[in-house]
Amino acid sequence: MARAMFEYTKTVLKKVSFDTSLFCKEVQKAMERLLPYEIEELKVFIQSLIVQKPELNQCLIYLKA
Repeated sequence: MARAMFEYTKTVLKKVSFDTSLFCKEVQKAMERLLPYEIEELKVFIQSLIVQKPELNQCLIYLKA
């Protein structure tokens, strides 16, 4: 079940990556929902998205908390 939540989170983040504020809100939700090792995987995933869309860089602050 937890793995499904991680995959769902990645799907949502891809879909809202056009809007920085929505993306940041979804990152915050993900930090509350996911397990610690999934959060580490999510960080790698978000870093790869930021390479394609640098404007999402401001959402990294939520990953450091």
